[in-house]
Amino acid sequence: MRGSATYDPPGSPDDVADRSADPELTWRTLGLGTMASLLVVSLRRRGSQSFVARCQWPRFHPLNERLNVVRHHPLIMVESTRQLAVALQRHHLSGVRVPLEPVSVALGVHPQAQPLERGDATDVVVRVGVSDQAVHAGVLTAFRLTAEYQHRGMPFATCTVRCARPPDPGASRRQDVPRSALLHPPPAAVGAAADPDVLLARAPQGRVLIVPRDPGHPVLLAGRPARLPASAVLEAGRQAALLSCGMTPAAVAGLRADVREPVPASGALVEVAAEPGGCRFVVMADGRVAATGGVTFLTP
Repeated sequence: MRGSATYDPPGSPDDVADRSADPELTWRTLGLGTMASLLVVSLRRRGSQSFVARCQWPRFHPLNERLNVVRHHPLIMVESTRQLAVALQRHHLSGVRVPLEPVSVALGVHPQAQPLERGDATDVVVRVGVSDQAVHAGVLTAFRLTAEYQHRGMPFATCTVRCARPPDPGASRRQDVPRSALLHPPPAAVGAAADPDVLLARAPQGRVLIVPRDPGHPVLLAGRPARLPASAVLEAGRQAALLSCGMTPAAVAGLRADVREPVPASGALVEVAAEPGGCRFVVMADGRVAATGGVTFLTP
C-alpha cells in the first residue's frame, strides 16, 4: 500500500533501469523475521558503485510514536541502510562468502526537511554509494555504504555504515544484573515511544546499564541475539545522551557509533560526557571499551 507521500512516476530520471530485471526484495530474502519489518522495496544499479533504492516507512512502525502526524524515528533510517547493505551483498556485490554486518554507523539528519507522515506510510528515494571494498583472496571482507535519503527531491538525511565480518559471538558474555536493583527510566526521558523501546536502566551508584526492557524487541533485538547489533548500540548511546543531557529527540542532528568488541545483549555499562555541540559515549563490557560514539545536537 502506498502512503500519502509522493514518489517519482515511471519515466522520470530515476527510472533508468528495466524494473523487470530488478532482483526481488522480500522480507525473506533480506533475512527479516516478518513481512512488517521490510522497509526497502526496491534497489537497482545506476553505475559501477552507485544504486538507487526506494523505501517505505509505515507511520505505525514499532519505533514511532502513536501520533496523528509522525516524524519517523532516526533508527528507521539506520535499519533501512542495514537492509540495503544486506540486499547489496545478496544481489550486487561479488566475493561475499560470509554475510558482513555494520560495525560502524554514522547518521546526519536535517530535522526541518524530514517528512511528516499523516497517512499510512512515507515513500522515500535513496541514493546509494559503495566504497572502500576490501577483498582478501577473492573474498569480500569489508565495504562502506553511504545512503542519502530524499523526500520530494529534497535530501533530509545521510547514513553511512561500514560493514565487516561480525565479531565472534562466543566472545560476548551476558552480564546479568539483579532486576530488583535496576530502575528503568520512563520512555520520554530517553526519547523512546513506549516502555518496550527503552534500552537502559539505572543501577546502584547511578551507573547506567544497557538492559533492554524487551529482550526480543522486533527492531532493536530481532531474534534475541547474544550481542547487540551496531544499530542497538547506537540507539543505546542516543538514549543515554538524552537521559544525561536532558535534551529532546527533536534536538538530535547526528549520531555515530563504532563497535570494537562484542557488546553483550544485557549488562554493558554506558558512560556519557558532554562535549561542544553534543555528547560522547563509551560502552564498557568486561572492563574493556567495546564501543564508542556520540550524539550531535542542533545549535540554538
